[in-house]
Amino acid sequence: MKKLATVIGSMTIFGMLEIFREQKCFRVRKYKIDVPDRWKPDRPVHMVFLSDLHGKEYGEENEKLVRAVRQEAPDLIFCGGDMLVRGREDTAAKAVRFIRKLSAIAPVFCANGNHEQKMRENPEFYDNLYQRYRAALDSDVCFLENDSADISVNGMDMTVTGLEIPVGCYGHLKKRPLQMQEIQSRIGYAEKDRYQILLAHNPVYMEQYQEWGAKLTLAGHLHGGIVRIPGIGGLITPQIQLFPKYSGDLYYDGEYYGIVSRGLGTHTVNIRLFNMAELVSVSLE
Repeated sequence: MKKLATVIGSMTIFGMLEIFREQKCFRVRKYKIDVPDRWKPDRPVHMVFLSDLHGKEYGEENEKLVRAVRQEAPDLIFCGGDMLVRGREDTAAKAVRFIRKLSAIAPVFCANGNHEQKMRENPEFYDNLYQRYRAALDSDVCFLENDSADISVNGMDMTVTGLEIPVGCYGHLKKRPLQMQEIQSRIGYAEKDRYQILLAHNPVYMEQYQEWGAKLTLAGHLHGGIVRIPGIGGLITPQIQLFPKYSGDLYYDGEYYGIVSRGLGTHTVNIRLFNMAELVSVSLE
């Protein structure tokens, strides 16, 4: 009994220390995507993907994170949403300063997560915070609010689209169905003649995004499942859903790829365990 208590106590201390460590660190997670021949670039296209920062800073003015992005030498930078915390002016100010620094490294394209979307759709409730946040960045980045941008890099023609799904799709405990017409009514049809990239914050609907026609979907939202179990994956989402299918990894089905970031910050459940925050680096080859 004494030995068991010692083991349990040691594991508890280890877990607490690991949670503390993971709150202070992030890693760079690298993926390589094999692009179909019809869109294959002359040389690799390097992209950096950031999601779910939630106003967190790594070093003064996020200098550690800026340095890590710069070291990846990206051709493009994508922000996948929840860069701030809904209703909090301080996190919006931090996000503005950080994203401005990113724009000095490479072109930046921003899609919204549920935090930005809820503020955008309810400006009177949030004192126009989202509108002020966007206005502060409009000259530095391209915002994709159910919108698309055509890009050509290293001989590769691509279209990047930012999707805002209905806010009800972010509910707790239960997954709300997402119909194809709901996607198409927001962003139209997928591009057939260019490599289609989709920024869609909530990865729960990965199959629908691929059915829509996204060759590469970039998502986040689930914070890696908060606690990751080796060989299984994420344990629980901030929406209290157990064992999410797409919690943080590379997923593919033929020529359709999905990358789910484990995020850079936390919210609601402010811990990580065996689930390091991450900056995602993608090479299209």
